[in-house]
Amino acid sequence: MLELSVCIGSSCHLKGSYNIIQLFQQMIEENALHDKIDFKANFCMKECQGTGVAVSLNGTAHHVQPENAREFFKNTIMPNLKMPKSKNE
Repeated sequence: MLELSVCIGSSCHLKGSYNIIQLFQQMIEENALHDKIDFKANFCMKECQGTGVAVSLNGTAHHVQPENAREFFKNTIMPNLKMPKSKNE
């Protein structure tokens, strides 16, 4: 299961974490990914120096701006959900 966390600390809140959370929840719902993504909000992730909201994907920190959140979901999160091919394929 993919672990996805969005920071809701003061700095990230001011940068738009609420909007990113809403969008990620919508995209998880639209793509029926509830059983593939463990999505949660975390208080300060100690990544305040970034230009966007701190987002952790399987323990790797990213910085996402609300206006780029949909693109981040499609280009970064979705590819991480791909199942590895079996040796027979």
